[in-house]
Amino acid sequence: MAGGLLISLYIYDELSYDKMFPDAEQIYRLNADIKFGGAENKVAVVPAPMADVLVNDFPQVEATTRFRTIGSTLLKKSGTIRNVKLTGTTYADPSFLDFFGIDLLLGDKATVLKDPNMVVLTKSAAEKFFSIDEAVGQTLIFDSGDTFTVSAVIDDLPRNSLLSDYTLFIAMAGYADAKIPNWGTHNYNTFVKLSPLSESADFEEGLPYIVDTYVLTWAQTVFPGMTKEQFDASGNYIRYSTIPLTDIHLHSHRKGEMNANNSIQNIYILSFIALFLIVLASVNFMNLSTAGSLKRAKEVGIRKTLGSNRSTLIGQFLTESGLISFASLLAALGLTLLLMPYFNDLSNKQLSIPFLEPYFWLTIIVATVILGLLSGSYPAFFLSRFAPIKVLSGSGSSAVGGGKLRNGLVVFQFAISVFLIVATLVVYGQLQFIQQKDLGYKKEQVLILNDVYALGAKSNLLKKKITELPQVSNATLSAYFPTPSSRSDNSFFEEGISDQEKALSMQTWDVDHDYVSTFNLDIIAGRDFDYKRSADSSAMLINEATLKVLGISAEEVLGKRFSSNMLETDHEYYTVIGVINDFHFESLRESITPLSLVIGKNPGSLAIKLNAGDFPQAIAQIEATWTQLAPALPFNYYFMDASFNDTYQSDQRLGRLFVIFTVLSILVACLGLFGLAAFNAEKRTKEIGIRKVMGASVGQISFKLSIDFLKLVGLAVLISLPLGWYAMNKWLEDFSYKIEISWWVLALAAFLAVGIALATISYQSIKAALTNPVNSLRSE
Repeated sequence: MAGGLLISLYIYDELSYDKMFPDAEQIYRLNADIKFGGAENKVAVVPAPMADVLVNDFPQVEATTRFRTIGSTLLKKSGTIRNVKLTGTTYADPSFLDFFGIDLLLGDKATVLKDPNMVVLTKSAAEKFFSIDEAVGQTLIFDSGDTFTVSAVIDDLPRNSLLSDYTLFIAMAGYADAKIPNWGTHNYNTFVKLSPLSESADFEEGLPYIVDTYVLTWAQTVFPGMTKEQFDASGNYIRYSTIPLTDIHLHSHRKGEMNANNSIQNIYILSFIALFLIVLASVNFMNLSTAGSLKRAKEVGIRKTLGSNRSTLIGQFLTESGLISFASLLAALGLTLLLMPYFNDLSNKQLSIPFLEPYFWLTIIVATVILGLLSGSYPAFFLSRFAPIKVLSGSGSSAVGGGKLRNGLVVFQFAISVFLIVATLVVYGQLQFIQQKDLGYKKEQVLILNDVYALGAKSNLLKKKITELPQVSNATLSAYFPTPSSRSDNSFFEEGISDQEKALSMQTWDVDHDYVSTFNLDIIAGRDFDYKRSADSSAMLINEATLKVLGISAEEVLGKRFSSNMLETDHEYYTVIGVINDFHFESLRESITPLSLVIGKNPGSLAIKLNAGDFPQAIAQIEATWTQLAPALPFNYYFMDASFNDTYQSDQRLGRLFVIFTVLSILVACLGLFGLAAFNAEKRTKEIGIRKVMGASVGQISFKLSIDFLKLVGLAVLISLPLGWYAMNKWLEDFSYKIEISWWVLALAAFLAVGIALATISYQSIKAALTNPVNSLRSE
């Protein structure tokens, strides 16, 4: 019950996401499915002008709001030198406060974010700069040098909401891109609130109107003469859809999400584990109650002889099981309190038992009553039907029966256990595969130094000084690294081609000349960037995935020129000088997509390749160099392999939860099997004594006592292995790169189940076989 309670609190928290906002059931987010330039993208963002169109053209829409996430920001209080880094920065429409029902701690909602250069801070963010009471009206200087005024302070946003990571909201009025009617770029998380009488399905049916009326009209300015029929015939498409706000956390896994989401599959898995735990415990109770019925048979016979009717006996036995359930509940609550800090650390939550919530007590009391009735029902009806004349005349076990049910329940228990063993082995195997897979680049011993862009012209000097340190082998400046982050595609066109069906969609990363060598990327064809060639400022490296879309070889692509500035009359062309190997720059759930590297002027961060040795000393030297050049900026760094692992944190947490609760489930099943083995040995005491007198060895008797149970475990294995194989193959479908479930995984699961069962049974079997036959046969 403690395990079930912990999992239930976790699931309740996951299902509660974003339900705290007023009118949450009327709020939807716009999504876009886009196929263009050979790439198919599912994104959680739409064009900037979408919000206004929805309000003006759709009568069902009551309100809209937009966010344009920009990551982290360096800023300082006016009159100070030291910068502070705030994560979770976004541009926001002023309507977002009323839209989500967010109250102000300080400020005037009528003027918040109305003008450019206004910001809203959360309480914890504001406290890093000022006293809360004095925050409104204060000015902050951003890393760009722009000055912003604090217009309001809000409370920290709920952890179980899509806004939980955000601490700084900047007025959208100051963001020029938000005012441009560009339907070709998708960068804005856009939410709509529908009127109470509106149906989301009716609203969604009207969304193709936006594509036909606005998107294609805009596209015709880029591709003059293009018709809707030509666009459709090319196989390209743009489809807009909606998702309820309360479904985003568990049902949305798109590019451009505002927060890291979980998966409803994980909730289903944990729900089944919690249910299995409770069911296994109930099965134990039923099994041991019916197995122990021989000891209570005479009690039932005497009670019936003295006038007790069957309903009275059923009431007695159900009351006993109910009392046991409530005693277990009290123990489970204490155990849950004890384990909660460890569980929170494991699950990355801040859960607590809601003792003051009436619904919590109502739920667990009702659940405990139901559990007591279900687990005690069969034993109650089974025991109450004994015929007094049979049980009092000494018919013994033949009057008791129930063996077939007990056998069935043992099969059920171990089928669940074997299923969980298979699931645990597959999850563990996939996580190991992720850790060990060749990613196409070297992530080990690479330290990423953040916020280098804030140094401006000094960024190259910083790189030079750090590269001279003895433990640094190489370094590269870039805004993009091969770990998952927020990125977008650009549409490229080969020189001389402007037809939309010939577009090439790929990401473009600004890098420097040392990028390829720092990450040990392989040049498949052509050459790397060269400092000595000034023309490389307009050169481009592409990956192998780009070749597949173009349908040409690595040698054929060299020298071809591509441009993405189709809206400008003077196109900037990049010449392909080399092809690099495919490397994984997204999660292994995603396939490798087209990518290009160009020499850029946006340094972003510095990746530093360290030699093996004393890392703390190397970091100290790097920090000293940083402090020398940027004394007002915070020193922030991380190791790339740690960032890679963070990508799979939810999977790793799921794996750990799997292991823990699988072990617990197996333990519960083994407790029941241990009790049944003890009962079986006691029931066959005289048989064992006679066999020993007749010359049977300890091994023969132990085998005889164990084989019946092992047959049941074997049947459970045969039932559960196909189910486990099917279920885990469905789970692996989420990964583009995954393991195959080999036969040995299923064999290992079967071996473990049989081994655990044999170890559980053998103690009682050997103990019974070693009993002196004189003691077994001398008394009735």
